[in-house]
Amino acid sequence: MARRGTGRRGSSQHDRVQQAWLAEARRSGNVLRFSPAPARRGLNRPAIAYMLCLALMIGWFGPDWVARYAPSAPLTSSPPAADRLSARFGFCHSGGGTNCVVDGDTFWFQGGKYRIADIDTPETHGPRCAAEAELGARATERLQALLNAGPFSLKVGDREVDRYGRALRIVTRDDESLGAILVAEGLARSWDGARRPWC
Repeated sequence: MARRGTGRRGSSQHDRVQQAWLAEARRSGNVLRFSPAPARRGLNRPAIAYMLCLALMIGWFGPDWVARYAPSAPLTSSPPAADRLSARFGFCHSGGGTNCVVDGDTFWFQGGKYRIADIDTPETHGPRCAAEAELGARATERLQALLNAGPFSLKVGDREVDRYGRALRIVTRDDESLGAILVAEGLARSWDGARRPWC
């Protein structure tokens, strides 16, 4: 049995056989519709090259397209607002004042009375024991030093005012709570809505 040739020669020989077969079918009156042999399944070289180019383009340009057209949150958060409030604070142990510290969590600023909303400090007016009086005096002095250290901001917490009419504010500098500094130094407690004894 003769082996069919390969390449062009084999292909032209195959075409001649098909043409001869068609001519014979027409002569005999059995005209059949010729359907070429089914194409080989799989990807040819141009298709593979196209897919590789497409994959490279997606890998190279894809992240830029996503960043440009996909809705997303900003990559960097806006910087905190600049602290603009400042004064020279003294002490005011009784009555009102302009810019003065009453105790570790209360002060007067520009004629308004403020209670620091995120902390509770020991009482200095009517302390229940000597330890509370001593700790309260240290908290008062530290708050004065913190307020005098530079510009600060006043942020509203859960409520605007307390039952005594004091403005409730969180005092911050560079977006850090000054009350949290007092807590870290052991001069205050984080405010949880209830007063607890210091003695």
